[in-house]
Amino acid sequence: MSQFFEVHPDNPQPRLLKQAAQILHEGGVAAIPTDSSYALVCHLDDKAAVEHLRRIRQVDDKHHLTLLCRDLSELASYARVDNRQYRILKLGTPGPFTFILEATKEVPRRVSHPSRRTIGLRVPAHRVTQGLLEAFGAPLLATTLIPPGEQRPMNDAHEIRERFQKTLQAVLDAGACPAEPTTVVDLSADEPVVSRLGRGDPSRLGLMPAAESAAD
Repeated sequence: MSQFFEVHPDNPQPRLLKQAAQILHEGGVAAIPTDSSYALVCHLDDKAAVEHLRRIRQVDDKHHLTLLCRDLSELASYARVDNRQYRILKLGTPGPFTFILEATKEVPRRVSHPSRRTIGLRVPAHRVTQGLLEAFGAPLLATTLIPPGEQRPMNDAHEIRERFQKTLQAVLDAGACPAEPTTVVDLSADEPVVSRLGRGDPSRLGLMPAAESAAD
């Protein structure tokens, strides 16, 4: 049975965030709100928790998981970033963007892309997410909470608890999220590519949406 935390969206209670962080430290998987949609999160270094997260989403090791980081300095510990990439990252963080970057040795191979050695990273602009990251003390591994066989992310914490109460260890309820996934920008190649258009506006980064890029 998952624990249910009702957290204030603007002033999240530190006591509740610490309790949720402890569940994650103990190997739990939680559903949390972000600035794009609800996400599943777990401890990066807990192999069993990562496998459990993948089972809930029913995705294999080729599915990019994302590291949620508190800020750019933390992100740089897990990805190789040059000056050009850093300028784009600075424009898009914090915010609803996921950046695909070359992973450093700090990232376990089981959570990076098996053939490309890349990882998705983002710095979310949501006070509950940031508060949980602060209470946890390290980045969290995440994936958008899209139920198996469906296309849209879930947006209602009570519905999430009802549907996943036997498989999740915690659900943080801070009200509805935008229910739109992040915009994904692949920075691992020579030129940045918008590989998925979501809530983040690529023009904020000086880039064109994927459809426009493909037409060139």
